[in-house]
Amino acid sequence: MELKNKSLFKQECFIGGKWVKSLNNDTIQVDNPATLKSIGNVPKCGKEETKNAIEAANDAFLNWKNKTAKERSIILKQWQDLIIKNVDDLAHIMTVEQGKPLAESKGEILMGASYIEFYAEEVKRVYGDIIPDPLPDRRIVVIKQPVGVVGAITPWNFPSTMITRKCAPALGVGCPVVIKPASQTPFSALALAVLAEEAGFPPGVFNVLTGSASEIGKELTENPIVKKISFTGSTEVGKILLKQSASTVKKVSMELGGHAPFIVFEDANIDEAVSGAIMSKFRNSGQTCICANRLFVHEKVYEEFLEKFVKKVAEIKVGNGLEESTNSGPLIDQYSLEKVKDHVQDAVKTGAKIAIGGDIHKLGGNFYQPTVLSNVTNKAKITYEETFGPVAPIYKFSSDEEVINLANDTPYGLASYFYARDIGKIWKVAEALEYGIVSVNTGLPTKAEIPFGGVKESGLGREGSKYGLDDYLEIKYLSLIHISEPTR
Repeated sequence: MELKNKSLFKQECFIGGKWVKSLNNDTIQVDNPATLKSIGNVPKCGKEETKNAIEAANDAFLNWKNKTAKERSIILKQWQDLIIKNVDDLAHIMTVEQGKPLAESKGEILMGASYIEFYAEEVKRVYGDIIPDPLPDRRIVVIKQPVGVVGAITPWNFPSTMITRKCAPALGVGCPVVIKPASQTPFSALALAVLAEEAGFPPGVFNVLTGSASEIGKELTENPIVKKISFTGSTEVGKILLKQSASTVKKVSMELGGHAPFIVFEDANIDEAVSGAIMSKFRNSGQTCICANRLFVHEKVYEEFLEKFVKKVAEIKVGNGLEESTNSGPLIDQYSLEKVKDHVQDAVKTGAKIAIGGDIHKLGGNFYQPTVLSNVTNKAKITYEETFGPVAPIYKFSSDEEVINLANDTPYGLASYFYARDIGKIWKVAEALEYGIVSVNTGLPTKAEIPFGGVKESGLGREGSKYGLDDYLEIKYLSLIHISEPTR
């Protein structure tokens, strides 16, 4: 790691304010997805280490929740400042372990810092209510209190932002956190822990442990001390965590799989739609839960869109994310590469045409060519399964009703996109799409101020915005009755 601040690269876990190894000294090797070479090793923790982290968090809870919102806000802001100060090093760590281009990594770090900034301010505005009581001698008071220890399980595709988006509101309202990052990208999480310690979070408030996903996840979900689970990942794993969390009736937030439609209506600005589709589909090499997975283009503008879209895709420079000219990196691993290959081959077998790409990149390894498929049919796997790679299947439609039905024909409901200029159509389609996020005339809807989350099998709860505080708070109702002095 070529870092200015070499202390950011840690190969130990952070539990109770101490840097520790696993109890049996087992480790997990972490590889660079671009070079396939080892970066380093992290502890392979399991049930016992998770218990230790949970107990450390619980020991810190009383003191942390009793600090004022302003005191917690000050520490959050110090954490944000340190992240921005070290943005170049944090971006370098992310690119080496995750593969995305440096510019994207830096953008993610700054986005993550923006969540901390937002919640450092917002946590000072957690208000209760006084509700008028129908009886004259009573008062109804509603207050909000931190739920308790939070278990946060984060994915490899956004190894920094997913942590700050979960932890900033939790920490801000008084909840200590135990974070389990993905084994492919643990170093970004551990670097954030270095800066959290420097920012002044008390021991036990911020904990990061790496290791067995099944063991750590099971302990976090079934341990009664943990009161809230926040998970970002696949729907399949989310369902397992939901079942396990049911044993102790925890609060849960689930940001799960997506299968986003991207609709281009006949009145759309085609150039803007092409730019939006490139941004949505090929950011992070298509490895985002909100990326465009199915592109529906009106038959009247289909050929124009396809021609311009393919031309833009041809300009994408694939390579090692550390190279300045790169704007598309590798897939995270061979499993992901094989899934992309399978989806493309299956689409072709069922009638699709390869407009560009369609094969492993000449760089080999985990690299795949940015690909556009035209004339895709509803028989293809890619029509119903999330690809998580740089492949854009394009479908033709002829009416609003048809495309709305096609867009909604999925168990997922995270993000959706469409381009149109008719205001009546915009309202009609926006309200008809069964998605938690509807992005109109833009391919990048994410920011700290918006409530991010899905419907149907894409999850529960919201992250970001003022609504992102709700999942870390319990509402308590106080019934107050005035009792007069006894008569003598």
